[in-house]
Amino acid sequence: MTVDPEHPAVPGDLAELRRRLDVAYARVEGGLALLNHRTEETAKELDELSARLVTVEHSRWPLPTVSALAAVGALVVALWQALGR
Repeated sequence: MTVDPEHPAVPGDLAELRRRLDVAYARVEGGLALLNHRTEETAKELDELSARLVTVEHSRWPLPTVSALAAVGALVVALWQALGR
């Protein structure tokens, strides 16, 4: 390393720069670890939601069946009202 004669390198300054670099590196590593953890948690939640969605899709009634039941119910009510009055 060449040193400018007007600004001599002081070991204390170099140590301070190294400390700052170590702190910044640790901060970046911590941020990456946090992002990795959040990614894993998000993937786990997504898998759970997908499983719940599949369960809901399999347990729901098809729309034609619901409409047929509603029509039969309306017919029964109409006949009851017509015969009862």
